[in-house]
Amino acid sequence: MMKELQLNDFQYDLPDERIARFPLAQRDQSKLLEYRQGIIAHRSFRELPERLPATSLLIFNNTKVIPARLHFQRSTGAVIELFLLNPVPADRLVSEAMQDKNRSVWQCMIGNRKRWKPDEILTKEIRFGEHTLVVRAQWHDMEQSQVRFEWTPGDETFAAILHETGKIPLPPYLNRDATEADKETYQTVYSRIEGAVAAPTAGLHFTPDVLSRLAQHGIQTDYLTLHVGAGTFQPIKSADVRQHAMHTEQVVYARQNLEKLLTHPGPVIAVGTTSMRSLESLYWFGVRLLNNERDPFTLDQHYAYLFPEDQLPEKREALAAVLTYLTQTDQTHVIGHTGIYCVPGYRFRVVNGLVTNFHQPGSTLILLVAAFIGENWRTIYKEALQNDYRFLSYGDSSLLLP
Repeated sequence: MMKELQLNDFQYDLPDERIARFPLAQRDQSKLLEYRQGIIAHRSFRELPERLPATSLLIFNNTKVIPARLHFQRSTGAVIELFLLNPVPADRLVSEAMQDKNRSVWQCMIGNRKRWKPDEILTKEIRFGEHTLVVRAQWHDMEQSQVRFEWTPGDETFAAILHETGKIPLPPYLNRDATEADKETYQTVYSRIEGAVAAPTAGLHFTPDVLSRLAQHGIQTDYLTLHVGAGTFQPIKSADVRQHAMHTEQVVYARQNLEKLLTHPGPVIAVGTTSMRSLESLYWFGVRLLNNERDPFTLDQHYAYLFPEDQLPEKREALAAVLTYLTQTDQTHVIGHTGIYCVPGYRFRVVNGLVTNFHQPGSTLILLVAAFIGENWRTIYKEALQNDYRFLSYGDSSLLLP
């Protein structure tokens, strides 16, 4: 059972000037606050390979941010913004939808929604080299905010259209328009699978040099894919955080992920809260398989709090259940949908350490950090503020080893 928690207990004062609105010129020049079993030290992110525990397994999220903001102009001059959230149906693989030709249906957040009439078709012309492509947007299901995109000629992929005309969706708290530079700086250097509408920002500090030195220090690495959704910025509005409706995100696991986790003898370090949520969800997907539950790869925000500790399997048994499922179904990957909600009282099953930025007051991410390291989160954030750390997506980093 999730215990009662008051939102006020997870607030802190974040001065506006501490929000990093632009990235540093060099990714790995950011600061790194190291928290190791209660002791705080201030370092540079370039030192991370030397500061990780020996024999660590570092897990990255290789999702790639898509230019998810599309603007259409009505004949009256009014601009309608379509912010892509997920393909329809919601369980469709995002990377598959990005390869659509001719048409694609997406659930969207819609700016200036009241101006867009039910039967109105929005059109936009896009130059593709020598030829012009016409994109049309119309309601697919108005109540569900689903929009159907069609384009002619139809031989270009939806991904190509987005890259030609879409805008990178920067976090709202940056309070600025995206620049051309953000197309590169708001992606991790290892991003590969398109589908996120927000970057897994803990990974923005990594450079090819840092990644190379991880290997030199015997640190193993692996990659999974969680497509970060706009819900990651959704504020908690209820005084009791249990009442918050947690967003759901699509995550893709490979057989290799399971095999590495089951055979690796050292600590597992998540790069970012999205990797942490993915890894912890993997345990609960295994529990659902062991319990023979329907839709075993769908996880809501309450499930992890339903069981007495003595009724839960060990990590190895739960992860082995997922690997067995892949073997029995002859699959190399499995798609999950997770709404896991890690708040104080949650016991972490897979992750031993976390690399993460500094998060917004009163956010689900602060709750996750507090769940992982306890009340010391306040000491860490106070220390970061006193030492001029830069906060939020383009800000500095921390290594948390409770």
